[in-house]
Amino acid sequence: MKVNTTNALFMNNNPNYKQIYLDILRKKFPDKLSECSSILQKRKLCSMDVLKLNEKIFGVNRVQNNQKHRSYTESDILQILEYQKKNKLNNVQLANHFSLSRNTVAKWKKLFS
Repeated sequence: MKVNTTNALFMNNNPNYKQIYLDILRKKFPDKLSECSSILQKRKLCSMDVLKLNEKIFGVNRVQNNQKHRSYTESDILQILEYQKKNKLNNVQLANHFSLSRNTVAKWKKLFS
């Protein structure tokens, strides 16, 4: 019996961010490994964790320059909107904090609130 391996390759389209960041830290930034260990100990990393790791490893400027290709899951969006409520931020303040468009924040609020 022949097994179709092409379907198995596409079953998990999500990158393994935990392994990617561990490799980056081990090879290029071993001094920052202990600083990021609390995030990397999680079983699964969400987009918020990836943003925190990017900021800790590469600094704020690198994160701000790479905003065009960012995507969020529904749980990530709900976390961001919960952060807004918890910290009593308006849409502009939230957008600035997470480097988003205020129109994106307004759309998310309309969809998920």
